[in-house]
Amino acid sequence: MDLRLNDKTAVVTGAGKGIGLAVVEALTAEGVRVVAASRTVTPALKATGAIPVQVDLSDAEGPRRLIETALRELGGLDILVNNVGGGDGGAVGGFLSFEDDIWQAVFELNLFAAVRAVRAALPSLIERSGTIVNVSSNGARVPHAGPVPYTAAKAALTAFGKALAEEFGPQGVRVNTVSPGPVRTAMWEDPNGYGAELAASMGIPHDQLVAGLPDAVGMLTGRLVEPTEVGALIAYLASPLAGSTVGADHVIDGGAIKTA
Repeated sequence: MDLRLNDKTAVVTGAGKGIGLAVVEALTAEGVRVVAASRTVTPALKATGAIPVQVDLSDAEGPRRLIETALRELGGLDILVNNVGGGDGGAVGGFLSFEDDIWQAVFELNLFAAVRAVRAALPSLIERSGTIVNVSSNGARVPHAGPVPYTAAKAALTAFGKALAEEFGPQGVRVNTVSPGPVRTAMWEDPNGYGAELAASMGIPHDQLVAGLPDAVGMLTGRLVEPTEVGALIAYLASPLAGSTVGADHVIDGGAIKTA
């Protein structure tokens, strides 16, 4: 399907691997010129043909510098995908195990990086009737499903997207949210990631936790979501084919959330 995105411009954050890399691949395949932000520029990211920018978006000045670089490289911005997130490492435990520094770090990466990137990008997005897609989590709707600072930050990100859509939709900027469930990424599969930490805290092998995760959270598909599936959804939402989709939160979690 032609998404009518050829020669559009985009910034994708958290682009080095996982969902972000899949988004870059989906957009570049449609002819989009992409600036791809990552703490680490991976070989897979270089292979996409995107313009890589190495940046730490948890730093208060990082998002502004990224957007300024993108505007210089691209001449304007049509699409902003706020995918960067995480901060779940070391976050196994209940509410009382999280001190202020953990809350601050998680919100910096999962919420304020998006807030700052949007602030810097909006003048160009308004001028070009652009679109924003924020990557949240189904944990925003089921806050007990993950570390409380992370799910709280994602819930704030989802609310942020709704507010942006209401304010800037009339100015031609479409804002939507994508909320994945467990995705086959390093968060779950890396031996040093959250999945491994969670398995250790439960006293079970890491591979056993990952294999049993879809059933444990009620995914009707019986498998983790693939990054390419999320990337395809985001590319569609960024396209003119989704021109009447504004202010929506698209859950892609294999049916794990049972409520309407």
